[in-house]
Amino acid sequence: MKKTAFCLLVLLCGLFLLCSRVAAEEYILSMPPVFPVERLTAMLHPLAVYLSKETGNNIRVLVMKNVDQYMTEALHGKIVIAYANPALYVNISNVHQAVAAAVTPKHGARSRGIIISRPEAGISGINDIKGKKIMIVSRESAGGFLSQKLTLREQGIDAERECRLTEAANQRAENVLLSVGVGDVDVGFISEYALHTADQYIAPDSITVVAQTALLPNWVVSLSRKMPQVQKDDILEALLNLGPEAPAIKALEISGFT
Repeated sequence: MKKTAFCLLVLLCGLFLLCSRVAAEEYILSMPPVFPVERLTAMLHPLAVYLSKETGNNIRVLVMKNVDQYMTEALHGKIVIAYANPALYVNISNVHQAVAAAVTPKHGARSRGIIISRPEAGISGINDIKGKKIMIVSRESAGGFLSQKLTLREQGIDAERECRLTEAANQRAENVLLSVGVGDVDVGFISEYALHTADQYIAPDSITVVAQTALLPNWVVSLSRKMPQVQKDDILEALLNLGPEAPAIKALEISGFT
């Protein structure tokens, strides 16, 4: 009788634990397409594999054609796990919840932009860019516009009014580098992490860094607000357990999450 009661108790505990968990789901992981498709896939795939293993869910990478499509799919619920800069996160925060911020060895949980030009352009400082033709990643890009805009404002320059701004094709940093490198524009605004994304397409030493700009909060991982809390907790725990040598962390070129 005692043995039967014990077995029944074990069975009930097992059923309770089983029911307390949410069945495995398929979730889409994505980030804004600020880099070529191959690089985006290489950056996100190790994280998808890791989170799938740690949570028991099928997490799949999906790369969008442009930032507008990324925003649309996030707002409509297709992108359940997002990795984006703060400016873009704010625009989806009504349907997504930030759970972790990327940490970098140099700046911790913050990142910055840079101002680039060609060595022969004669632009050696921030004051030289007033009135120049400037290509930015997009007006929503933290490292590709907002950081520089803040620094210029501190120097008394209104980027919108006193510079000739154009947005990069497909809102990608490598297109800024290419346009600066071939002389289509005088100056480019990009994230410091994007400096070498077009090295295979432009001549060595064709780009020079004019200035580093303001530090801003780093990229964040956000989850759909409709995701069950138990799944959110599992993903957050997995993210915080990633060490600096983990393949997922190395692929993202950060040192961890906080």
